Amino acid sequence: PDPVPLPKLGRGSMGGTQSLALPPGKGPHQVGCADVMVGHTQQGLFLRLFYPCLPREGAERPLWIPRSEYCGGLADFAQLGRRWCAPLLNVAIGSCRVPLSWNAAFKPRGGGYPLIIFSHGLGAFRTLYSSVCSELASWGFAVAALEHRDHSASATYFCTAEAGREEWIPYQRVPQGQKEFYFRNKQVHQRAEECVRALRLFEDINSGKSVPNVLHQDFDLSVLKDSIDLTKVAVMGHSFGGVTAVLALVKEPSFRCAVALDAWMFPLENALYPEVPKPVLFINTEKFQTPESIAKMKRLSSRNSQTKIITILGSVHQSQTDFAFLTGKLLSRVFGARGTLDPYKGLDITSRASLAFLQRHLNLPEEFDQWDNLLEGIGDSVVPEAAFCRSNL
Repeated sequence: PDPVPLPKLGRGSMGGTQSLALPPGKGPHQVGCADVMVGHTQQGLFLRLFYPCLPREGAERPLWIPRSEYCGGLADFAQLGRRWCAPLLNVAIGSCRVPLSWNAAFKPRGGGYPLIIFSHGLGAFRTLYSSVCSELASWGFAVAALEHRDHSASATYFCTAEAGREEWIPYQRVPQGQKEFYFRNKQVHQRAEECVRALRLFEDINSGKSVPNVLHQDFDLSVLKDSIDLTKVAVMGHSFGGVTAVLALVKEPSFRCAVALDAWMFPLENALYPEVPKPVLFINTEKFQTPESIAKMKRLSSRNSQTKIITILGSVHQSQTDFAFLTGKLLSRVFGARGTLDPYKGLDITSRASLAFLQRHLNLPEEFDQWDNLLEGIGDSVVPEAAFCRSNL
C-alpha cells in the first residue's frame, strides 16, 4: 500500500510544512503498539512493543514523539538552544502520529511469534524506529524497542514507587577529560544487559509470572503468555544500538543472531571480537562507515561465514530511522536525514534483507528466503561490503 501521509503541521521558521509520512507495514498483519514500563527504579525496563494485532475500526494512532520532554532532549543532543529549539520541534513534530493501532488487541497465534529486541542509537529513544519495527511486526514478529537508561537516549524516565512521580534521565555527553572509549564502552555493556533483561521479562511473562505494567495502560502483559516463541529470538539495533546487538550475542546464548543497522563499532573492546558466537547481518549506509569500522565487522565475518556485510547505496546514517520520512526543510536541516535513495525503497531493502536473514537463523517457516539475494548484496541499490570498500573506502 502507498504510504499514508499524516496531517501536515505548523510551518517552521525555516520555511516548508513539516510532516511525517511513515508507511504502514507491507506484511499480512495489522500492527499494534503499546508502551511497557517495568519496575520503579532506573534498573527496570522501558520499551515500546510492536506486535500483530486484531483490526479495530477507528483505532487511536499513537504520537510519534510521545512527550514534549523528548523535544528538549533532541535539542540538547543536536546541541541547539533548548529554549528556542525545543518549542519549535514541539510545534513542528509534536502532533505527528504513526499508522499503528494504540493498545490494540494482540492477535493470537499457535506457537507464538518470534521476538526481536531492538536497541536505539545515540540520542534516540524507543519511538524513532517505528517504520522498521512496525514493518517487521507486520510480517509476524513481536518487536520490543527499548529505551535505554545509560544516558545515551536524548531523554527517558522511570516512575518511582511514590504515586506517579517521574524521574527523568537526561542525555549525557562524554565528560571533559574522560576518554570517549571508556565512557561509551561502559554504556554499551549496560545497554546489552538491558537487552538481556528485556528477554528475561518475556520469559517471566511466558512462565505465568504476574508482571505489572507501571504505566497502568490498557495493555495487560499477561496476554503475551504463550504468544511469544522464546526459542526464536534475535537482537537488532541502529548505530550505537547496532554494536549493542553484537555485544548482546556474547552476553546471552538465547539470542540466535543479530541485525546491526549501520553499527557504530567504536565502543566494543577488541578482546570481545573472538567471543561473538552467532551470525550478524550488518546493513550499512553509504556515508557513515570508516575503514576501521568495516575492518572490525570483517573480523567477525572471517570467524563466521554466516555473518554478512552489505551497503545500501544512496543512504545516510539517518536513513534507517524515521527521520528519513520527515518532510520539510527545517527537520532535514536539523537532523541531516535525507540521502539520495527514496526512503521507502531504503526501508524495503533493510526490512527484506533482515527478514531473509532472520528466516535463515531462526528457522522460520515463512517465505522470506525470496529475498536471500540481498544478503549477498545482489540487487538494485545494495552491494556487498567487498565491492563497496574497493570503490569507496
